[in-house]
Amino acid sequence: MKILVACEFSGIVRDAFAARGHDAWSCDILPTESPGQHIQGDVLEILGDGWDMMIAHPPCTYLSYAAVRSWDDKGRVFKRLEALKFFADLWEAPIEKICIENPRGCASPTVAKFSQMIQPYYFGDDAVKTTWLWLKNLPQLISYEQDCLFGKSKNRTQKPTPSYYKPDGTPRYFNEVASGKDRAKTRSVFWPSIAKAMAEQWG
Repeated sequence: MKILVACEFSGIVRDAFAARGHDAWSCDILPTESPGQHIQGDVLEILGDGWDMMIAHPPCTYLSYAAVRSWDDKGRVFKRLEALKFFADLWEAPIEKICIENPRGCASPTVAKFSQMIQPYYFGDDAVKTTWLWLKNLPQLISYEQDCLFGKSKNRTQKPTPSYYKPDGTPRYFNEVASGKDRAKTRSVFWPSIAKAMAEQWG
């Protein structure tokens, strides 16, 4: 298949599909961080270029409920509307098979109701980050068991141990504490285990 991975600079999903023989391309306004087929630019300009499948990772800064504390900041409503328009343009792209991933946020049900909720640890990554998938002509992803060290079977849905607990007893996980000027970029990188599952099950 000819596959577009929209809003991806890491190459993680692109490379997972390319490894299975697909003509996979990533597209982002940033250059790719790993060698591979990449289009640097506005993904909206290439949506009609004959893709069979698109997996999209639109920015969640103004959509995610994690930012609800800043929901009413001056000017934020217009940025949220711009983000929703971009999300909708991806969802309505002339591509038969579409998956859009994002954390919990206002895109559901504003643009479309999300199809599935997953966690990285469902598929083998030792991390917690609630992720919603919007699926068009694609089945839901299935997690399963795999063999691991010492010949034992490890359930891929085993929740990881928290990194620490907040004073109120709320558990926190290592992937939730990223900070600094590159925090948004770091947290936007997709999980290799989920990318592998997508390529195996959809490719």
